[in-house]
Amino acid sequence: MDKEMEQFQNDLLESVRQMKGGKAARETHVDISPVAEARYRAGLSQSQFAALMGVSPRTLQDWEQGRRTPSGAAQTLLRVAEKHPEVLRELAL
Repeated sequence: MDKEMEQFQNDLLESVRQMKGGKAARETHVDISPVAEARYRAGLSQSQFAALMGVSPRTLQDWEQGRRTPSGAAQTLLRVAEKHPEVLRELAL
């Protein structure tokens, strides 16, 4: 076996040992948009939350992913959802 393959195998084994030991090479953090956070706190699916907001699920996805911004009225509803998620849960019943 050539040296390059042997080094590759040693590196691979060391990586497996590190993973089993709980040592991560890097950590990835994902920031959640305020819209997605409000939906999560309300405990609703995208389709449920979109229906309560009076928008399509696709529009809600665009808001959550930052491709579009909610209008003024939708922003007000989102603030209510953020501060009082129980109201949306009650409306969803």
